[in-house]
Amino acid sequence: MTDTKPMRVVLAKPGLDGHDVGAKIVCRALRDAGMEVIYTGLRQSPKAIARAVMQENADVLGLSILSGAHIPLCEQVAEELRKVGATGITWIVGGCVPKRDQEALHELGVTRVFSTGSNLDAIVEFLRTAVAP
Repeated sequence: MTDTKPMRVVLAKPGLDGHDVGAKIVCRALRDAGMEVIYTGLRQSPKAIARAVMQENADVLGLSILSGAHIPLCEQVAEELRKVGATGITWIVGGCVPKRDQEALHELGVTRVFSTGSNLDAIVEFLRTAVAP
């Protein structure tokens, strides 16, 4: 019997985007895969998101952004993560993110972008391989 703790994922909806059905579906898929998921809810500030990552001792930060404001929001989240010392975290972003913007997100620290309609099993598998046990 192994004594490994489940992966802890903080999933948040930054900014004014009020659509969270997809985020809740991802939460359920991650929970069904045995991960602990802390969903912070709608309209979270970058500061609140970074604080949740630290308070929850998260292995993964997931942001769901459908508003088109993914670059400025991720810039703000990256700054807040630096302020609280949450460096090296696996950070995924999901939502309406054009391919042309993905490199800019990677430069901010985003590990992987999952566009709207991504396969849930692919997200689970990615996290299982990206986060060291």
